[in-house]
Amino acid sequence: MQLLFEWDIRRLPLDEILSGYYDSLLISDDAPEHPVRDPFAETLLRGVTAEITLIDEMITRHAAHWKIQRMPTVDRNLLRIAVYEMLRTETPPAVAIDESLELARRFSGEESVHFINGVLDAVRKELAAQREKVTE
Repeated sequence: MQLLFEWDIRRLPLDEILSGYYDSLLISDDAPEHPVRDPFAETLLRGVTAEITLIDEMITRHAAHWKIQRMPTVDRNLLRIAVYEMLRTETPPAVAIDESLELARRFSGEESVHFINGVLDAVRKELAAQREKVTE
């Protein structure tokens, strides 16, 4: 989430964001000389940014009375990550939603938890209906 948050705020090239993130891990005395890269985090960052229009459209459809740019930055990016996971990864939707809710509890507030849960559940249902149509 930290990587996507930075991209959302600063709109720097992805490689610059990743480089800055890994460089920041070298600051502590007990840090390894070369930090271990996180392929899943990188996949999420690259995937979300590549499909930002589709993802934001899906979120907007299910976020009653909320424009994506008016949402709190943390909430907006938690939603983006979860929607991407449901769209393009093998992560079960319930897991993607639960992870987002845990992060919302930690970095946002209880009101955000309810909002994020509602939006993601609606997206989950939309995707399930789309998959059902394809298999018919």
